[in-house]
Amino acid sequence: MTAIALRSLRKEYNGQVAIPDLDLDIRDGEFFTLLGPSGCGKTTLLRMIAGFNSIEAGAISFDGVVINDKPPAARNIGMVFQNYALFPQMTAERNVAFGLQTRNVGRDESERRVGEALDAVHMAHLRDRLPGAMSGGQQQRVALARALVIRPALLLMDEPLSNLDAKLRVEMRDTIREAQREAGITTVYVTHDQEEAMAVSDRIAVMNLGVVQQVGTPAEIYRHPANRFVAEFIGKTNWLERELVDRDGRRLLELGDGVAVDVTDSVAAGAAGRVQISVRPEAVQAGSSGIKAGVVDETFLGSHSQVRARLASGETIEFLEFSHRASLWQRGEEVTLELDTGMLTFFDAATGASIIRGAAT
Repeated sequence: MTAIALRSLRKEYNGQVAIPDLDLDIRDGEFFTLLGPSGCGKTTLLRMIAGFNSIEAGAISFDGVVINDKPPAARNIGMVFQNYALFPQMTAERNVAFGLQTRNVGRDESERRVGEALDAVHMAHLRDRLPGAMSGGQQQRVALARALVIRPALLLMDEPLSNLDAKLRVEMRDTIREAQREAGITTVYVTHDQEEAMAVSDRIAVMNLGVVQQVGTPAEIYRHPANRFVAEFIGKTNWLERELVDRDGRRLLELGDGVAVDVTDSVAAGAAGRVQISVRPEAVQAGSSGIKAGVVDETFLGSHSQVRARLASGETIEFLEFSHRASLWQRGEEVTLELDTGMLTFFDAATGASIIRGAAT
């Protein structure tokens, strides 16, 4: 297991700054995910850790030892790529064994470890199959086994599931998480898929424009986003904008139709003025008292429906319907929306920063 410390990292491409000044700590044995939109710097950062990209400034340390000048082969890492990178002329078994051969591991030991690695990813029954005769999910399992068999100190994974269909992605993310836990290897995982990140990670670093916006567990980031970008990027949310007012010693946000949210104990002491309110769909339900709205449409998804409704202000709110009503909501139908005030989060309208008392940074 390896602890990683990144200090004041800077990366430039032809004078363009990709990562301006980044600090990050990754703990021994944890599954740590770099999450963000395309172009945010997550793959660049992973390649810097691997030694494939140069570093313009700063330091990368493994267990307290700076490894900036070490080539990739000397960093004891396992790498799983987006395109699998298997040798097409080699069977699954020979692909997995390749890294052990380059390390001069004895034949008996190699056979034992290859068998264990293939068992770990449920591919032992296809050990003699060539990559061209495998499905994408099977190829990805072999690529994972090849990375694990060398017993690396660190496992790096770059968008490993992006080429798979939805069902296979769910199956493979479970396999990856199970194999990582069994091996106990510190893992850095790159993805732009929020659900994937939430499913596999111990902690997540949300990135944008080369800057880490927030680091935390999936629950912390979802429930207590540090800013508007994180709130929008992690899952779905609705946005309302209201004025924070003082009344009778209390701090209120009037949502409309006589509904007011008392945020006295929730927002930071210095918060004032226009406030943006993040309302997750699961924080809204149709009820008998609350904000009046008109149904825009409903999307039936089997276990539940997604319903969109428009407020008198013109703002749209999406909520989830689990009641299994006999008929779908009809366009224009009136609905009263009740908000779970304990699930709302608040942001400064000008800066987008969280104004929740004790907010994460």
